[in-house]
Amino acid sequence: MSKSLIPAQRCERIQEYLTTHKVARLADLSKMLDTSEATIRRDLEKLEETGFLERTHGGAVLSQRLSREPEYQQRLLDCPNEKRLIGQLAASLIEDGDVVFINGGTTTTEIIRHIRPNADITIITNNLFAALEINTIGFELILLGGIYQSISLSVGGYFSIDNLKQVYADKTFIGIDGISLKYGCTFPTSDEAEVVRTMMERTRGPVYIVADHSKWGTVSNYMVANIEKIHSLITDDTFDVAARESLSAQSVEVLIAGNSTL
Repeated sequence: MSKSLIPAQRCERIQEYLTTHKVARLADLSKMLDTSEATIRRDLEKLEETGFLERTHGGAVLSQRLSREPEYQQRLLDCPNEKRLIGQLAASLIEDGDVVFINGGTTTTEIIRHIRPNADITIITNNLFAALEINTIGFELILLGGIYQSISLSVGGYFSIDNLKQVYADKTFIGIDGISLKYGCTFPTSDEAEVVRTMMERTRGPVYIVADHSKWGTVSNYMVANIEKIHSLITDDTFDVAARESLSAQSVEVLIAGNSTL
C-alpha cells in the first residue's frame, strides 16, 4: 500500500515521524514508506525548503525554534544526568596553567563544579549561578561585570565585553541553546550572544561547545558561530549518530560523555 503513496502523503508521514522522533534516518524512512532512498531524499529536500526540517548526513532532524530563553530553574530539570557527564568530561580537558572562558548556563555550571580541587588555572565567566552555588573553589575565578540577566543568572552587555577585551584565553567552553548544521550555534538573546562571540574571538586555542542531545536541530535568534568555527562538541551518548557523522564531515570533533569512563 505504501508504494501507492503520492509525494504529499509521503511528506505527511515523514512530518509525523519527525514530530515524534525528532531525528530520522534515510534507511528507516525508506523502509517505513517502502520506497527508495533517492525518493526520500527528494521529499526531504522539499520539506527542508519549508523550514520543517534540516537535512543531515544520512537523514534529517526536526527544526525547532527557540525564540525566548527558558528560565534557569526550568533548564536545571532538562537532561541533568547528561549535563553532569558532559561537565565532567569538559573539566578533564582543562590543564594546569590554562586561562579559560566559560559562559553562563546549566551545562557550563557543571564544568565549573567538576574542576579538580586546587587546579592551577584561571576561570573567567559571566556565570553568576556557578559562583554562588559552589561553596569551595580551589582555583582562581574571575567574574565579569555587566548587566544582570535574571532569566539566565548571568551578566552581559558593554561592561562584560570590555572586561573580556582585556585578556586572552587558552580554551573556551560554550554552553549553547541550539546547534544546527545550517544555522550554526545560536542563542535567544543578543547580550549573551555578544559575550560568547567575544569569548571566541579572544581565545588562542580550542573552542569547545557543550550541549546535550536535545540542542541538536534547535535554532534561535542570534548566531554566534558557524559550524566551521567549532573545534569540538562535547555531548552525551544519545546524541544522534547521523548528526555525529555530519559534524565530523565538517571537521568538528565529537566527544561523547558516557558512564563507562566517568
